[in-house]
Amino acid sequence: MMDVARRAGVSIATVSNVINRPEKVSPATTQRVREAIKELAFVRNDAARALAVGTSSGLGLVIADIENSLFVDMAQGAQQAANRAGLRLVLGNASCAMEQQDDYLDLFDESRVAGLLLAPMEDSTEAINRMRSHGRQIVLMNYAPRSQDCCAVVVNNEEVGYLATRHLIESGSTRIAFVAGRDFYQPVHDRRVGARRAAAEAGLVLEEIDTRGLIHDDGQEVARQLLMRRPELVPDGIVAVTDAIANGVIQGLEDDGTLRVPRDIGVVGCEDNRSAASGPVPLTAVQLQGVAMGAAATDLLLEEVAAAPGEHEHRTVVLRPQLVVRRSTLNAGLRNLTVTS
Repeated sequence: MMDVARRAGVSIATVSNVINRPEKVSPATTQRVREAIKELAFVRNDAARALAVGTSSGLGLVIADIENSLFVDMAQGAQQAANRAGLRLVLGNASCAMEQQDDYLDLFDESRVAGLLLAPMEDSTEAINRMRSHGRQIVLMNYAPRSQDCCAVVVNNEEVGYLATRHLIESGSTRIAFVAGRDFYQPVHDRRVGARRAAAEAGLVLEEIDTRGLIHDDGQEVARQLLMRRPELVPDGIVAVTDAIANGVIQGLEDDGTLRVPRDIGVVGCEDNRSAASGPVPLTAVQLQGVAMGAAATDLLLEEVAAAPGEHEHRTVVLRPQLVVRRSTLNAGLRNLTVTS
C-alpha cells in the first residue's frame, strides 16, 4: 500500500479508502490510485487485514456432499443472503468425511471468517463447541443441534418421510417399503420415523430395506433384490430416503422390464434434487427447501454476528417440506392429479 500511495502521490489512508470506502474519495483521485494499483499488480492481503481487525469480510460454509444438489441449493441460498449483506461466501466440501469437515472448519477459523455455516450429515457437537470457544459464531443447516448452543435451520425430516409414505397410501399402495441406509445420519433416521408413523396410522406393516449407502448404485442393488422375489412379496410402493436411491431403483427395474414404474411399483424420493425430474421416470419427491434453508441460516448468522455480547438468543427455524408429484407415482389412484413433468 505504501508503494501504491507513493506511485499515486497520495497518503496510505487514501489508498485504504479507495479499496474499502471508495465513496469517501474523489473520482479523480480514485482513478489515479486504481491506475497505480494496476501498474504495480497490487493485491490486498486479506489475511493481514483479518489479523488487524480480528475478522474477515467472508463467511465460511462447509457442506456434507457437493454431489447432492440439496447442499448446492443451500449454498446458493446462503450466497444470495451473503451478497445482500455485502459479504463473500467461501465454500468447503466435506465429501461426507468428518475429518475433512473439521479441516475446513479449522481453515475458516484460522482465516478469521465473520461467521460459519455448517450443513453436516453426522453429529458435530465437538466441532461446534470448538468453534464457539474460539469466538466463531456458527449456524447449522438441515441438522438439529443436540443442545441449543447454536442456531439452526432445518426441514422437518420426520414430516418428509410421513408425506412420502402417506402419498403412496393415498394412491392405493398397501405393501410399502422404506429403503435407506446409514441411520446414524439424523435426516435418515427422522425420515424413517415419519414413514413408520404414516404406515402405522393406516394399519400397514412397513417393510424396511437397508442399503449400504445412499447413492444410485444402492438403489440398483435393491432393484436386483426385488426382481428375485415372488410377485406377491414385491412391494407396490417404495419410499427411498434419497432421490439417488429412488432413481437407482427405477433404473434397475426399467433395465429389466419385468416390473415397471409406476404400473407395478410407485416410487417416491425424499429430497427433490435437480435430477428428480430428469431420471428414467420423472420422480415424485418431497422438496426440502434448500435455497430457503441457506438464506435463512445466513440471516440468522448475520443477526448473531451483529448482536452485542449476551444479547443474542439461539433458536431453531423449522421449514415445512412440500410434496411434488411426478410420473413415478401416477397409477390408477392418481389419474386426476395435476402432474409436474
